[in-house]
Amino acid sequence: MTTDAGVMVRPRPGLAAWWWVPLLILAAPLAGTAMGETPIALGTVLRAFANQLWDAGYAVDPIDQGIVWSYRLPRALVAGACGAGLAISGLVLQTLLRNALADPYLLGISAGASTGAVVVAVAGIGGAFLPMSAGALLGAMAAFGMVTGLARLAGGGPTARGAAQIVLAGIAGSQLFNALTSFIIARSASAEQARGIMFWLLGNLSGVRWDDVVLAVAAVTTALGAAFWHVRSLDAFTFGSESAASLGVPVRRVQAVLILATAAATAAMVSITGAIGFVGLVVPHAARLLVGSRHARLVPASALIGMVFLIAADVIARMLVPGQTLPIGVVTALVGAPAFAVILIRARSAA
Repeated sequence: MTTDAGVMVRPRPGLAAWWWVPLLILAAPLAGTAMGETPIALGTVLRAFANQLWDAGYAVDPIDQGIVWSYRLPRALVAGACGAGLAISGLVLQTLLRNALADPYLLGISAGASTGAVVVAVAGIGGAFLPMSAGALLGAMAAFGMVTGLARLAGGGPTARGAAQIVLAGIAGSQLFNALTSFIIARSASAEQARGIMFWLLGNLSGVRWDDVVLAVAAVTTALGAAFWHVRSLDAFTFGSESAASLGVPVRRVQAVLILATAAATAAMVSITGAIGFVGLVVPHAARLLVGSRHARLVPASALIGMVFLIAADVIARMLVPGQTLPIGVVTALVGAPAFAVILIRARSAA
Protein backbone atom coordinates (compact mmCIF):
# COMPACT_ATOMS: atom_id res chain seq x y z
CA MET A 1 0.00 0.00 0.00
CA THR A 2 1.28 3.50 -0.91
CA THR A 3 0.48 6.65 1.11
CA ASP A 4 -0.17 10.09 -0.39
CA ALA A 5 3.47 10.93 0.29
CA GLY A 6 4.55 7.99 -1.85
CA VAL A 7 5.87 5.95 1.07
CA MET A 8 5.39 2.23 0.90
CA VAL A 9 3.67 0.85 4.01
CA ARG A 10 3.33 -2.86 4.63
CA PRO A 11 -0.26 -3.58 5.67
CA ARG A 12 -0.64 -5.34 8.99
CA PRO A 13 -2.24 -8.77 8.74
CA GLY A 14 -5.66 -8.98 10.28
CA LEU A 15 -6.81 -11.53 12.82
CA ALA A 16 -7.90 -13.86 10.02
CA ALA A 17 -4.24 -14.23 8.97
CA TRP A 18 -3.45 -15.92 12.27
CA TRP A 19 -6.07 -18.70 12.00
CA TRP A 20 -3.32 -21.32 12.22
CA VAL A 21 -2.17 -20.25 15.72
CA PRO A 22 -4.95 -21.94 17.73
CA LEU A 23 -4.61 -25.00 15.48
CA LEU A 24 -0.90 -25.16 16.30
CA ILE A 25 -1.61 -24.77 20.02
CA LEU A 26 -3.92 -27.79 19.81
CA ALA A 27 -1.81 -29.80 17.37
CA ALA A 28 1.50 -29.60 19.25
CA PRO A 29 0.33 -31.36 22.47
CA LEU A 30 -1.64 -33.81 20.33
CA ALA A 31 1.51 -34.71 18.38
CA GLY A 32 3.49 -34.94 21.62
CA THR A 33 0.89 -37.40 22.93
CA ALA A 34 0.84 -39.59 19.82
CA MET A 35 4.61 -39.70 19.25
CA GLY A 36 7.11 -41.38 21.53
CA GLU A 37 9.09 -44.51 22.20
CA THR A 38 5.98 -46.49 21.13
CA PRO A 39 3.90 -44.51 18.63
CA ILE A 40 0.14 -44.47 19.18
CA ALA A 41 -2.16 -43.86 16.22
CA LEU A 42 -3.75 -40.42 16.14
CA GLY A 43 -7.20 -41.98 15.91
CA THR A 44 -6.54 -43.98 19.07
CA VAL A 45 -5.42 -40.81 20.86
CA LEU A 46 -8.59 -38.96 19.84
CA ARG A 47 -10.81 -41.85 20.89
CA ALA A 48 -9.01 -42.02 24.24
CA PHE A 49 -9.70 -38.30 24.73
CA ALA A 50 -13.37 -38.81 23.86
CA ASN A 51 -13.68 -41.72 26.28
CA GLN A 52 -12.12 -39.74 29.13
CA LEU A 53 -13.87 -36.43 28.53
CA TRP A 54 -17.31 -37.51 27.33
CA ASP A 55 -17.48 -41.23 28.20
CA ALA A 56 -17.89 -41.98 24.48
CA GLY A 57 -17.41 -45.73 24.88
CA TYR A 58 -14.94 -46.27 22.03
CA ALA A 59 -13.06 -49.56 22.03
CA VAL A 60 -9.58 -48.53 23.18
CA ASP A 61 -7.07 -50.84 24.81
CA PRO A 62 -6.96 -50.00 28.55
CA ILE A 63 -3.17 -49.77 28.42
CA ASP A 64 -3.29 -47.26 25.55
CA GLN A 65 -6.02 -45.34 27.37
CA GLY A 66 -3.86 -45.06 30.47
CA ILE A 67 -0.71 -44.13 28.55
CA VAL A 68 -2.51 -41.41 26.59
CA TRP A 69 -4.46 -39.79 29.42
CA SER A 70 -2.33 -40.38 32.51
CA TYR A 71 1.19 -40.21 31.09
CA ARG A 72 1.69 -38.64 27.67
CA LEU A 73 -0.94 -35.89 27.63
CA PRO A 74 0.07 -34.32 30.97
CA ARG A 75 3.70 -34.66 29.92
CA ALA A 76 3.05 -32.82 26.63
CA LEU A 77 1.03 -30.09 28.37
CA VAL A 78 3.73 -29.52 31.00
CA ALA A 79 6.42 -29.45 28.29
CA GLY A 80 4.43 -26.86 26.34
CA ALA A 81 3.78 -24.70 29.39
CA CYS A 82 7.39 -24.99 30.52
CA GLY A 83 8.72 -24.02 27.08
CA ALA A 84 6.41 -21.02 26.87
CA GLY A 85 7.22 -19.88 30.41
CA LEU A 86 10.99 -20.15 30.00
CA ALA A 87 10.84 -18.37 26.63
CA ILE A 88 8.86 -15.47 28.09
CA SER A 89 11.22 -15.30 31.07
CA GLY A 90 14.22 -15.12 28.77
CA LEU A 91 12.60 -12.45 26.63
CA VAL A 92 11.75 -10.27 29.64
CA LEU A 93 15.24 -10.59 31.13
CA GLN A 94 16.92 -9.79 27.81
CA THR A 95 14.78 -6.68 27.44
CA LEU A 96 15.07 -5.39 31.02
CA LEU A 97 18.83 -6.00 31.18
CA ARG A 98 19.47 -5.06 27.52
CA ASN A 99 21.57 -8.19 27.26
CA ALA A 100 21.25 -10.66 24.39
CA LEU A 101 22.72 -13.43 26.56
CA ALA A 102 20.32 -13.13 29.50
CA ASP A 103 18.10 -16.06 30.38
CA PRO A 104 17.08 -17.79 33.64
CA TYR A 105 19.64 -20.56 33.15
CA LEU A 106 22.71 -18.40 32.43
CA LEU A 107 21.84 -15.84 35.12
CA GLY A 108 21.69 -18.49 37.83
CA ILE A 109 17.93 -18.23 38.44
CA SER A 110 17.37 -21.88 37.51
CA ALA A 111 20.29 -22.95 39.71
CA GLY A 112 18.92 -20.96 42.66
CA ALA A 113 15.47 -22.43 42.12
CA SER A 114 16.96 -25.93 42.06
CA THR A 115 18.74 -25.25 45.35
CA GLY A 116 15.56 -23.95 46.97
CA ALA A 117 13.57 -26.96 45.78
CA VAL A 118 16.21 -29.40 47.00
CA VAL A 119 16.41 -27.66 50.40
CA VAL A 120 12.68 -28.29 50.87
CA ALA A 121 12.51 -31.76 49.30
CA VAL A 122 15.71 -33.32 50.65
CA ALA A 123 16.93 -31.32 53.62
CA GLY A 124 13.39 -30.94 54.92
CA ILE A 125 13.84 -27.27 55.82
CA GLY A 126 10.38 -25.71 55.88
CA GLY A 127 8.90 -28.89 54.46
CA ALA A 128 6.05 -28.91 56.97
CA PHE A 129 4.66 -25.57 55.77
CA LEU A 130 6.63 -24.61 52.65
CA PRO A 131 5.80 -26.31 49.32
CA MET A 132 8.58 -27.23 46.93
CA SER A 133 7.56 -24.54 44.44
CA ALA A 134 7.75 -21.85 47.14
CA GLY A 135 11.23 -23.03 48.12
CA ALA A 136 12.21 -22.84 44.46
CA LEU A 137 10.85 -19.27 44.22
CA LEU A 138 12.85 -18.16 47.27
CA GLY A 139 15.97 -19.74 45.80
CA ALA A 140 15.38 -18.09 42.42
CA MET A 141 14.95 -14.64 43.99
CA ALA A 142 18.06 -15.11 46.13
CA ALA A 143 20.10 -16.12 43.10
CA PHE A 144 18.91 -13.21 40.98
CA GLY A 145 19.54 -10.75 43.79
CA MET A 146 23.05 -12.06 44.29
CA VAL A 147 23.85 -12.00 40.56
CA THR A 148 22.58 -8.46 39.96
CA GLY A 149 24.30 -7.21 43.12
CA LEU A 150 27.61 -8.78 42.08
CA ALA A 151 27.31 -7.34 38.57
CA ARG A 152 26.71 -3.84 39.95
CA LEU A 153 29.68 -4.10 42.30
CA ALA A 154 31.78 -5.19 39.32
CA GLY A 155 30.70 -2.12 37.35
CA GLY A 156 27.89 -3.63 35.28
CA GLY A 157 25.82 -1.11 33.35
CA PRO A 158 24.23 -0.40 29.96
CA THR A 159 27.50 -1.04 28.07
CA ALA A 160 29.15 -4.00 26.41
CA ARG A 161 31.35 -4.38 29.47
CA GLY A 162 28.28 -4.29 31.72
CA ALA A 163 26.61 -7.00 29.65
CA ALA A 164 29.69 -9.17 30.05
CA GLN A 165 29.79 -8.49 33.80
CA ILE A 166 26.25 -9.72 34.42
CA VAL A 167 26.87 -12.88 32.37
CA LEU A 168 30.05 -13.56 34.37
CA ALA A 169 28.15 -12.88 37.59
CA GLY A 170 25.46 -15.31 36.43
CA ILE A 171 28.05 -18.00 35.78
CA ALA A 172 29.50 -17.45 39.26
CA GLY A 173 26.04 -17.59 40.81
CA SER A 174 25.16 -20.76 38.92
CA GLN A 175 28.33 -22.47 40.12
CA LEU A 176 27.72 -21.40 43.71
CA PHE A 177 24.12 -22.60 43.83
CA ASN A 178 24.95 -25.81 41.95
CA ALA A 179 27.64 -26.48 44.53
CA LEU A 180 25.14 -25.84 47.35
CA THR A 181 22.70 -28.24 45.71
CA SER A 182 25.37 -30.93 45.41
CA PHE A 183 26.38 -30.39 49.05
CA ILE A 184 22.79 -30.76 50.27
CA ILE A 185 22.31 -33.92 48.21
CA ALA A 186 25.54 -35.44 49.50
CA ARG A 187 24.74 -34.44 53.08
CA SER A 188 21.07 -35.35 53.34
CA ALA A 189 19.93 -37.59 50.47
CA SER A 190 20.00 -41.36 50.34
CA ALA A 191 21.65 -43.12 47.40
CA GLU A 192 18.26 -43.66 45.73
CA GLN A 193 17.22 -40.03 46.30
CA ALA A 194 20.56 -38.80 44.94
CA ARG A 195 20.13 -40.75 41.68
CA GLY A 196 16.62 -39.45 41.19
CA ILE A 197 17.54 -35.85 41.97
CA MET A 198 20.60 -35.83 39.69
CA PHE A 199 18.43 -37.09 36.80
CA TRP A 200 15.78 -34.48 37.67
CA LEU A 201 18.36 -31.68 37.70
CA LEU A 202 19.12 -32.39 34.02
CA GLY A 203 15.46 -31.80 33.12
CA ASN A 204 13.03 -34.65 33.54
CA LEU A 205 9.37 -34.90 32.56
CA SER A 206 8.91 -38.57 33.39
CA GLY A 207 7.06 -38.08 36.66
CA VAL A 208 4.64 -35.29 35.74
CA ARG A 209 0.95 -35.74 36.50
CA TRP A 210 -2.21 -33.64 36.21
CA ASP A 211 -1.44 -31.72 39.41
CA ASP A 212 1.76 -30.55 37.75
CA VAL A 213 -0.22 -29.40 34.70
CA VAL A 214 -2.28 -27.07 36.90
CA LEU A 215 0.84 -25.51 38.45
CA ALA A 216 2.65 -25.18 35.12
CA VAL A 217 -0.32 -23.57 33.36
CA ALA A 218 -0.86 -21.17 36.28
CA ALA A 219 2.82 -20.16 36.20
CA VAL A 220 2.96 -19.54 32.46
CA THR A 221 -0.36 -17.68 32.55
CA THR A 222 1.04 -15.37 35.24
CA ALA A 223 4.23 -14.68 33.28
CA LEU A 224 2.34 -14.23 29.99
CA GLY A 225 -0.21 -11.92 31.59
CA ALA A 226 2.48 -9.76 33.22
CA ALA A 227 4.41 -9.49 29.94
CA PHE A 228 1.26 -8.65 27.93
CA TRP A 229 0.22 -6.05 30.50
CA HIS A 230 3.59 -4.31 30.14
CA VAL A 231 4.26 -4.67 26.40
CA ARG A 232 4.56 -0.90 25.90
CA SER A 233 6.90 -0.64 28.85
CA LEU A 234 9.02 -3.47 27.44
CA ASP A 235 9.24 -1.58 24.13
CA ALA A 236 10.48 1.44 26.07
CA PHE A 237 13.05 -0.64 27.99
CA THR A 238 14.54 -1.67 24.64
CA PHE A 239 16.23 1.76 24.62
CA GLY A 240 17.32 1.59 28.27
CA SER A 241 15.82 2.33 31.67
CA GLU A 242 16.57 6.06 31.42
CA SER A 243 14.70 6.32 28.13
CA ALA A 244 11.82 4.32 29.62
CA ALA A 245 11.65 6.72 32.60
CA SER A 246 11.63 9.73 30.25
CA LEU A 247 8.61 8.19 28.49
CA GLY A 248 6.69 8.01 31.77
CA VAL A 249 7.30 4.35 32.62
CA PRO A 250 7.45 3.69 36.39
CA VAL A 251 10.77 1.89 36.02
CA ARG A 252 11.23 0.36 39.46
CA ARG A 253 7.66 -0.87 39.76
CA VAL A 254 7.63 -2.42 36.29
CA GLN A 255 11.01 -4.05 36.87
CA ALA A 256 9.85 -5.49 40.20
CA VAL A 257 6.61 -6.89 38.76
CA LEU A 258 8.25 -8.44 35.69
CA ILE A 259 11.21 -9.90 37.56
CA LEU A 260 8.93 -11.38 40.21
CA ALA A 261 6.70 -12.92 37.51
CA THR A 262 9.77 -14.24 35.69
CA ALA A 263 11.28 -15.73 38.85
CA ALA A 264 7.93 -17.27 39.86
CA ALA A 265 7.46 -18.90 36.45
CA THR A 266 11.02 -20.22 36.44
CA ALA A 267 10.71 -21.53 40.00
CA ALA A 268 7.45 -23.32 39.22
CA MET A 269 8.95 -24.96 36.14
CA VAL A 270 12.12 -25.99 37.97
CA SER A 271 10.10 -27.49 40.83
CA ILE A 272 8.27 -29.69 38.26
CA THR A 273 10.89 -30.53 35.65
CA GLY A 274 14.29 -29.50 37.02
CA ALA A 275 16.59 -27.02 35.31
CA ILE A 276 16.17 -26.93 31.52
CA GLY A 277 18.73 -24.71 29.87
CA PHE A 278 18.93 -22.59 26.72
CA VAL A 279 15.17 -22.33 26.02
CA GLY A 280 14.97 -18.79 27.37
CA LEU A 281 18.14 -17.86 25.50
CA VAL A 282 17.46 -19.23 22.02
CA VAL A 283 13.70 -18.87 21.55
CA PRO A 284 13.41 -15.05 21.96
CA HIS A 285 16.11 -14.56 19.30
CA ALA A 286 14.27 -16.89 16.94
CA ALA A 287 11.05 -14.97 17.58
CA ARG A 288 12.76 -11.63 16.82
CA LEU A 289 13.91 -12.97 13.47
CA LEU A 290 10.32 -13.94 12.63
CA VAL A 291 8.19 -11.08 13.97
CA GLY A 292 10.55 -8.19 14.73
CA SER A 293 11.20 -6.38 18.01
CA ARG A 294 7.72 -5.06 18.93
CA HIS A 295 6.71 -6.86 22.10
CA ALA A 296 3.02 -6.96 21.21
CA ARG A 297 4.00 -9.65 18.71
CA LEU A 298 7.24 -10.79 20.30
CA VAL A 299 5.64 -11.99 23.55
CA PRO A 300 3.06 -14.35 21.97
CA ALA A 301 5.54 -15.48 19.31
CA SER A 302 8.13 -16.39 21.96
CA ALA A 303 5.54 -18.29 23.99
CA LEU A 304 4.32 -20.20 20.92
CA ILE A 305 7.80 -21.10 19.67
CA GLY A 306 8.89 -22.08 23.18
CA MET A 307 5.87 -24.36 23.55
CA VAL A 308 6.48 -26.14 20.24
CA PHE A 309 10.25 -26.32 20.80
CA LEU A 310 10.07 -28.03 24.18
CA ILE A 311 7.33 -30.46 23.12
CA ALA A 312 9.50 -31.42 20.13
CA ALA A 313 12.55 -31.73 22.40
CA ASP A 314 10.62 -34.04 24.71
CA VAL A 315 9.57 -36.26 21.79
CA ILE A 316 13.19 -36.42 20.62
CA ALA A 317 14.35 -37.24 24.16
CA ARG A 318 11.99 -40.23 24.20
CA MET A 319 12.92 -41.48 20.72
CA LEU A 320 16.63 -40.69 20.29
CA VAL A 321 17.95 -43.71 22.22
CA PRO A 322 15.81 -46.86 21.79
CA GLY A 323 14.58 -48.21 25.09
CA GLN A 324 15.78 -45.21 27.08
CA THR A 325 14.43 -41.73 27.82
CA LEU A 326 17.06 -39.00 27.87
CA PRO A 327 16.79 -35.98 30.17
CA ILE A 328 15.16 -33.23 28.15
CA GLY A 329 17.90 -30.82 29.19
CA VAL A 330 20.35 -32.88 27.14
CA VAL A 331 18.34 -32.26 23.97
CA THR A 332 17.88 -28.53 24.61
CA ALA A 333 21.61 -28.19 25.29
CA LEU A 334 22.46 -29.93 22.00
CA VAL A 335 20.42 -27.24 20.22
CA GLY A 336 21.13 -24.34 22.56
CA ALA A 337 24.91 -24.58 22.87
CA PRO A 338 25.58 -24.01 19.12
CA ALA A 339 22.94 -21.24 19.12
CA PHE A 340 24.70 -19.66 22.12
CA ALA A 341 27.96 -19.66 20.16
CA VAL A 342 26.25 -17.97 17.20
CA ILE A 343 24.77 -15.28 19.47
CA LEU A 344 28.20 -14.62 21.00
CA ILE A 345 29.78 -14.22 17.54
CA ARG A 346 26.98 -11.93 16.32
CA ALA A 347 27.22 -9.82 19.49
CA ARG A 348 30.96 -9.39 18.95
CA SER A 349 30.43 -8.45 15.29
CA ALA A 350 27.82 -5.85 16.26
CA ALA A 351 30.08 -4.30 18.92
